[in-house]
Amino acid sequence: MLEEIMTSEYNIKSALRESPAGGHGGDIYRNSVDCDFSINLNPLGMPDAVREALKKSMERWERYPDPLCQQLTEAIAQKYQIRAETILCGNGAADLIFQAVLAERPRRALVLSPSFSEYEQALRAFDCQICVFPLKPEDGFVPDMDRLTEAVADVSGKKVDMVFFCNPNNPSGIAVKREQVEKLAAFCLRHQVRLILDECFCEFLESPWQITMMGLTEDYPNLVILRAFTKTYSMAGLRLGFAVCSDERLLKTMAALRQPWSVSLPAQEAGVAALSVPETYLEKTRRLLREERPFLKKGLEELGYRVFDSMANFLLFYDPQEDAHSLWELCRHQKILIRDCRNFSGLGPGYYRICIRSREENSRLLRVLGELEKYGNRG
Repeated sequence: MLEEIMTSEYNIKSALRESPAGGHGGDIYRNSVDCDFSINLNPLGMPDAVREALKKSMERWERYPDPLCQQLTEAIAQKYQIRAETILCGNGAADLIFQAVLAERPRRALVLSPSFSEYEQALRAFDCQICVFPLKPEDGFVPDMDRLTEAVADVSGKKVDMVFFCNPNNPSGIAVKREQVEKLAAFCLRHQVRLILDECFCEFLESPWQITMMGLTEDYPNLVILRAFTKTYSMAGLRLGFAVCSDERLLKTMAALRQPWSVSLPAQEAGVAALSVPETYLEKTRRLLREERPFLKKGLEELGYRVFDSMANFLLFYDPQEDAHSLWELCRHQKILIRDCRNFSGLGPGYYRICIRSREENSRLLRVLGELEKYGNRG
């Protein structure tokens, strides 16, 4: 049974398949873009309070940033009611992923497929063998948590050291409830497996408090939670994230292995300001997603695309007519960027991810896709 859901070895060639923009979204530097649907940022944009804080901090940019990020760490601790000693700030969540792998040096690790490609990239960088738990399109890419735990049990005898779990998952937008994640965390704790839990899109969920494990890290010292200001507060260019873990030894090791000033002064100032933004900002964000996600999903389905359910601020869809003239390329000619997902392990040509934006922008995307369909430009 487990052989059906596990691959014996990760096929590295599948991770090296070429994709536009080097496998990432947001490549406005080599493309003429009016509207970027390829990156999953808050559709409301950066809060005004963050912009003002950045302007006021400019006179201090000639100084070195605080290597301990003390003010930012204390602000995070206060907001989430956790100990400051359990927090480590970094240059985005991706930076912390690489630091955790470098600190732990796992020999074997388990990742879900498809999921965030940086997990695999970090593990490969340190010669880690990777086992894959495949998520299937016929299941809507929803993970079977019981089978996932069985998979961890199956490979734990072969000294699996680390498991990556993204909740909600990227690129599917699927989230599982906290009770299910806690069972996985408990199992990993018993078997001395490090669980890296990526919650970078958690704040976009309708009820994030039913999903997050943020208040349970003291109970599970094997658990590392990743969060990013990048997506929640639309601060991608500033690069800011943080890890939460009650294993202070791990956090100290991660900190010791990186260069001292890994978080810039502007990023720290912006992070403190973002944490002071009223909750109404995120409530407004969730309200917009509640309205626009079904609007965009319905529009895509009416155009003949297969759209997968999502609980986050983005949608994964499949183009059954994908051929040499990719939808990514066709949209690019209309100055619109979408995320080509072929470089995600477990996905191939025809899979695309789009962020959810304003009604005006979403309508424009649907209008462009409709024109491509009308004039036969998709095939």
